Amino acid sequence: MSRQVDLILKGGTVVNQDGMGVRDIAVDKGRIVAVGDLAGFAAAEVRDCRKLHILPGVIDSQVHFREPGPTHKEDLETGSRAAVAGGVTVVFEMPNTKPTTTSAEALADKVARGRNRMFCDFAFYVGGTRDNIADIPALEKLEGSAGIKVFAGSSTGDLLVDDDGGLDQIIARLARRAAFHSEDEFRLRERVGQQVPGDAASHPVWRDVEAAVLCTTRLCRIARRHGKRIHILHVSTRDELPILAQHRDVASVEVTPHHLTLSGDDYARLGTRLQMNPPVRGAEHRDGLWAAIQSGLVDVLGSDHAPHTLEEKAKPYPQSPSGMTGVQTLVPIMLDHVNKGRLTLERFVDLTSHGPQRIFGLSRKGRIAEGYDADFTIVDLSRSETIRNEWIESRSQWTPYDGVRVQGWPVGTFIRGVCAMWQGEIPGPATGQPAQFTEALQPETLT
Repeated sequence: MSRQVDLILKGGTVVNQDGMGVRDIAVDKGRIVAVGDLAGFAAAEVRDCRKLHILPGVIDSQVHFREPGPTHKEDLETGSRAAVAGGVTVVFEMPNTKPTTTSAEALADKVARGRNRMFCDFAFYVGGTRDNIADIPALEKLEGSAGIKVFAGSSTGDLLVDDDGGLDQIIARLARRAAFHSEDEFRLRERVGQQVPGDAASHPVWRDVEAAVLCTTRLCRIARRHGKRIHILHVSTRDELPILAQHRDVASVEVTPHHLTLSGDDYARLGTRLQMNPPVRGAEHRDGLWAAIQSGLVDVLGSDHAPHTLEEKAKPYPQSPSGMTGVQTLVPIMLDHVNKGRLTLERFVDLTSHGPQRIFGLSRKGRIAEGYDADFTIVDLSRSETIRNEWIESRSQWTPYDGVRVQGWPVGTFIRGVCAMWQGEIPGPATGQPAQFTEALQPETLT
């Protein structure tokens, strides 16, 4: 008698801990129950995946979906539609909302807003501030908490802890790995006169390399002092990399597709649409980040999806806000790099699935293996498409990659065995749930 399951993905090239090979995958009740020869299985649904690659669900561990707050730019529903349209199955959303996510009540509100309304699974960072230091151990363990996020340099929003004393107190209280925006606020204030009105290309002159180096050095020193784990977000300079290499025991490293793909030369074409914190810099820094990808220093890729409307971005610099869309283009932009030989498909999977699972301790996600959630990003490596603003599901409806032709395209997104996107269609309904973490398992999950 055959074993009946909910879903079989048939004939795809599976990329997992065994390497790459054509295998079938059986899914039942949202979990992977078998990988390989499924001759003894029957399914209610069989999805033909021949000539496609099946990857562990892509995890984007840095997005800004703006809710609650300026939801004219984005909200949890539209941001998560963009995620699944681009093949992303889990997002970690940032706390610089209005009001900020700095309390148990604010976190619970966001979890309630996301449950069965977001199209992907999710976790929310809690902002670390001088006012909630005593609460950090409890905030790290709450349902839906991705851990603590600290802005050590100012960016969009009202969260900032820029002094050694405040950072020392926060880091000392950590139990889980915490994420940091690393730019030295004191240097940014000193150099604000370097902004040239109307010239976005002066953005990396103001927010210079030294601002990033000073802050990353300080964070690594404090983390080492307390024996705590830190995660440096959106590393943008080659100069930070030797520092991070010396602190691998305490520091993990994120880079972004825009810092790997664009450079200072693109300000002439994109203007304020290229404006990000930390900035897109010269090609020498982009090349340095690629060297760190190849050496294994980089742990994860995050999109830093941070949408603003085109009208807001059209304001003259420096009145223009920093941020661009990215969650929907992470997979196709990076698959194009795979096809161009800049990284292997296995390394892409390490950066977007295995890496986030490893450093953040995600439970049952990030691998294609028996017992794990049936989260899959299914891609066609041979498919060539031109990215267009019209494809973007984000409420802001634009991308800096408008008109860019790429090879490699997301064609399917499955989350806990449910099809969230297939060939560009998002069937719905939304089924998003809070992701679980091994260091903060909720009692009802201990079965």
